Amino acid sequence: MATKKKSGPSGSANLMPWLGIAFIVILLDQLSKLTITTLFQHGEERRITSFFNLVLAYNPGAAFNFLSDQSGWQRYLFTAIAIAAVIFIITMLRKHAGQRLFCWSLALIMGGALGNVIDRLAYGHVIDFLDFHWAAWGHFPAFNIADSAITIGAFLFIFDELRRVNKH
Repeated sequence: MATKKKSGPSGSANLMPWLGIAFIVILLDQLSKLTITTLFQHGEERRITSFFNLVLAYNPGAAFNFLSDQSGWQRYLFTAIAIAAVIFIITMLRKHAGQRLFCWSLALIMGGALGNVIDRLAYGHVIDFLDFHWAAWGHFPAFNIADSAITIGAFLFIFDELRRVNKH
């Protein structure tokens, strides 16, 4: 009796490029945060251009400082949400490893989520340092490389889904 061989690489081999992208995001994120915390004091700000500063800020909440004024429970909630999201993302990457743009988006989101989880577990807050501002509109909330990866991943995800819907 002949057994059927699977065509193509195993599931874990299919995951490797996407896990590699997530790892690169985490590495860039953590190196940038280590650099900024070495060079700056909390709250210190350096003007780079007329619309961009580097500033060392701590965010114990979520995006836009959501729940940052709470007693600390939010640290565990956001960590748990991120870990659940990473588990779901790995499942999706396994199922759809051949869909390049979809997997790029998920890998960026996963890397960003884990970069911020590392901060929450290590420091109790996320380290932010990119500060964009525009004249009368004021300052956009400071963010970091992990947040940027999550945002880019979300845009790629939406673009990929719209492209897929328009094909059908």
